Amino acid sequence: MTGFRDKMWLIIAVFLAVSLITGGVLLSIRLAQLQPVEIALEDTATAKIQGEVYISGAVARPGIYSTKAGDSLTSLVSAAGLSDNADTEHVKLYVPCKGEIKQPQKVDLNTAGAWLLQALPGIGEGKAKMIVAFREKNGPLRSVDDLLKIEGFGASILDKIRGLVTIGD
Repeated sequence: MTGFRDKMWLIIAVFLAVSLITGGVLLSIRLAQLQPVEIALEDTATAKIQGEVYISGAVARPGIYSTKAGDSLTSLVSAAGLSDNADTEHVKLYVPCKGEIKQPQKVDLNTAGAWLLQALPGIGEGKAKMIVAFREKNGPLRSVDDLLKIEGFGASILDKIRGLVTIGD
């Protein structure tokens, strides 16, 4: 009888071992098939970003973008034009404290497109196109005062934008 009991315990032990190993293999296969969960922090119905957003980094058109109702971070970054080498898995977002003063980005008169030049006070679509045309005809501006060489630009406009522009410093 002892031999029979030993064989039964051996069969039970082998059965349990095989069951555990099979269960472990099936569980690991099941876990490998699970897809990662993506969490989107974008809810345009409750997003309350108002004012201006500065976008820089791996974008084609860095600068300051005004937000409108319904804008999302995705739409703002898309407006700036993601570069091919943009790392969208590691986007940095900085929200300043109330009262924190940061120096605004200066607009480079020699490289800015007409759309960005229009963001400057006193510069509309027409004057922005005139700056671009002047650069194309005469080459890069050597100083901010070179704007006075463009017809329609006077000292009052130059005074409004002087602290907001650069010529590639």
